[in-house]
Amino acid sequence: MLKVELAMLNEPGGREVNEDACGYWNADDRLCCVVADGAGGHGGGREAAQLAVQHVLQSFAARPCHDSHELAELLRDANRKLRSARVEGTPLANMFSTVACLVIDLVQRRCYWAHAGDTRIYWFRAGRVAACTKDHSVVQSMADLGLLSPAELRNHPRRSELLCALGSEDDDLHIGEGDLPEVAPGQDVFLLCTDGVWEHVEDNEFESSLAASGSPEQWLHGVEALVRRCAQAKPNHDNFSALAARVLEHADAAPA
Repeated sequence: MLKVELAMLNEPGGREVNEDACGYWNADDRLCCVVADGAGGHGGGREAAQLAVQHVLQSFAARPCHDSHELAELLRDANRKLRSARVEGTPLANMFSTVACLVIDLVQRRCYWAHAGDTRIYWFRAGRVAACTKDHSVVQSMADLGLLSPAELRNHPRRSELLCALGSEDDDLHIGEGDLPEVAPGQDVFLLCTDGVWEHVEDNEFESSLAASGSPEQWLHGVEALVRRCAQAKPNHDNFSALAARVLEHADAAPA
């Protein structure tokens, strides 16, 4: 049996309205974490992100997903929910939201995830970035074609242009998914974060701040400091949100 230490960060940055949302649901056997970044203007983005997180967590609690394919279907259902919540002639008429969802199976000692847009999931093993989700964005597609280097993604003028997010037509919605068949307690840490975080923090900075932290909460304090330092030249910088999960062996687990 695994246990997970959690911490969350949800800050408005330089904006008056916070259009990010995050949350989690847990039971004895599973943990479900979600981070979302809304868009739509005049409150529509905030509503979209909150709706996405709320719908995913409530749906998962009612009927837990058992693999990444089921989780991807849950996000497709959230997409339909968001589209049905639009109201013409109001701030909710054109709302969208990115979403990233991670599930850790505490009994089977594995995890799986699904995402849409450019909110990311990072997997760290032994303090190093082992993998990261691939954004559904214009600049990511340019990088895939060899037109940009990965280092250029963060500052490209078209960085914020998405190819899809929740709120897309069903046929246009692309859900990324993946799984980790065996989680390593004491070595594995996961970070879900909006682009307001990863735009300003390089992979090596994530790693160094993680190494200097004794808990997910301390780590996110360090990440927040990095974001604020890098964004201070941008008074209107984006909202930034993150959820960190460190996997540990349960204290009551029988020795191997």
